[in-house]
Amino acid sequence: MLSVLHADAAVLVLDKPAGMLSVPGRGEDKQDCLSARVQLAYPDARIVHRLDMATSGLMLMARGARAQAQLSQAFAARRVHKRYQALVHGQPDAQPGPWREIDLPIAVDWPNRPRRIICAQTGKPSLTRWRVIGPAGDDWTRLELEPVTGRSHQLRVHLLAIGHPIVGDALYTLAGSPRTASRLMLHATQIGFEHPDSGEALRFSSGPDF
Repeated sequence: MLSVLHADAAVLVLDKPAGMLSVPGRGEDKQDCLSARVQLAYPDARIVHRLDMATSGLMLMARGARAQAQLSQAFAARRVHKRYQALVHGQPDAQPGPWREIDLPIAVDWPNRPRRIICAQTGKPSLTRWRVIGPAGDDWTRLELEPVTGRSHQLRVHLLAIGHPIVGDALYTLAGSPRTASRLMLHATQIGFEHPDSGEALRFSSGPDF
C-alpha cells in the first residue's frame, strides 16, 4: 500500500515505511521496493534521492527526465531542506531548543561495507545540525536532525560519533548498548523544495510513529 502525500505532473511525495528498500537491491529477493511500487502506479516516476531501508518517512520522486534533472540539481546544490526525528541512547548534554552541529568527515569502511566511519584522512566533509526535543523514557532522548550534507548513513554515523547512537540501529551502536527496539528509530519528518515547474516553495511534514 502506497502512502502518497502529493502527486502532480512533475513531483511525487511519499511516506516510506521502515523496512522497505528505496530502490531495488541485488538479488531476486530485493526487487520489491518503494520505487518499483510507485512505478506501477506512475510509470514515469524517477528516483532523485534515497532513504536507508531501515529509515521511515518522506521521500521525493520526480516524474519524467526533466523534473528528475532539476530536482537532482536542487539536491546537489543543497536547495532541498530535510529534517528528521530520532530516538537516541543516553541524554546529550544539551537543553531543548538550541541547534548544535556535528562537523566530522565520513568515509566508507571498505573492509566492513556498507558501514561508514569517521576518518580525517579519507572522509568527505559532512555536517549535521541537531537539537534536543526532550526526554523519551528513562534513557532515551528525542532529537530533531538536519543533514546539511547528504552522505550515506550520515545521521547514524554522526550520532554514534558523539556517543548517542540511534535506538534500534543494528549497524551503528556502542559496545554493550542494548538495541531495545524492533526497528531503527529514525523518521524523515520534513522536506522542502521548489517545484520544478512553477518554482513554488513546497513543504511537507510527516510525524513519526514512535
